[in-house]
Formats: sequence, C-alpha cells, structure tokens
Amino acid sequence: MYAIIDIETTGQAVATGKITEIAIFIHNGFEITDSYTSLVNPEVYIPGFITRLTGIDNEMVKTAPKFYEIARKIVEITQDKLFVAHNVSFDYRFIQEEFKRLGYDYQRKTMCTVRMGRKFLPGYKSYSLGRICNELGIDINGRHRAAGDALATVSLLEMILARKAQKESKLPPSQLRLF
Repeated sequence: MYAIIDIETTGQAVATGKITEIAIFIHNGFEITDSYTSLVNPEVYIPGFITRLTGIDNEMVKTAPKFYEIARKIVEITQDKLFVAHNVSFDYRFIQEEFKRLGYDYQRKTMCTVRMGRKFLPGYKSYSLGRICNELGIDINGRHRAAGDALATVSLLEMILARKAQKESKLPPSQLRLF
C-alpha cells in the first residue's frame, strides 16, 4: 500500500518553514482507496511569494487546524504504507520536522517518483512534476496545491508501476523484485 503525499509550506527551509496544506491519497497499487486533505494553520506568517505561488494566504489558514490537531490522523493513515512523493525528501523531511516539534519520531519507508520516473520512464528533459506531467499528458488540476499535485503524483505513480511491471514481466521469476 502506498500513501501518496504532497504538502505546501511557508518556504523551502525545513528548520524554519511550516506546513500550510497536506494531501494524502492511499493507493493499493491499482486505485485510490482512501484520502485526507486539509489546510494547516502554520502559526507563522505566510510570505507573499508563497501566496502568489500556491494561492494559500494567511486568512485561509486562520481557522484551519494546527499541525498537532491533525498529527494523529497523519500517523494513522500512513501507518504501514510506503510514503510516496515527488521529490520525497522535501515532503518527508518537512513532515518529520513538524512531528519532531511535537516530540514524536515519525518514520516511514519512502519512495520518490522523481527517482522512479528516471528509472522506469527514462529520456525526459525534466522530471519536475509540472514538466513530466505535461510530457506524459497528466493533467494537474490545482498546481501548487496539495491535492492537485498529489493526484498528479498518483497518476505518475500508476504509470511507473505499470512500466515497472511490464519491464519485470520480461525477466525470469527469480529476478522479479518489489520496491
């Protein structure tokens, strides 16, 4: 099972940035089976350049739950799932840092669709989410919003899994391996 995750944040620096939105789609390898999305009150000011990029402003998150209020849901929905994201280190480290601030050590096995895309969908100039999705004909409804980017990552993951299965089906059974 996969937990495909995307977050929006107040900036790029994990140490000082905070999450403003999260989307999680649970996928069984064939289809989405569960989901969770929420704005998050970062309890810090959202810079103007982030608002221009994401459309998320301070007013929108004013009454949104704070991270500690949704932390249990994140733990539960991702339990025993592979944490999947496009450029996974960004999303995973931000979520780990938010949990660290709460005194919790959040650990999950991870998979990066950038790395897997390069391996199973080779030959593209760029593997940024916007560019690879455009090249593959994947629509992103809500670019730079957690749900829109996460759903695009779901479609990308499905293509990667299909290509991986196709590639491995040509191998002898002794050489087949899972992620």
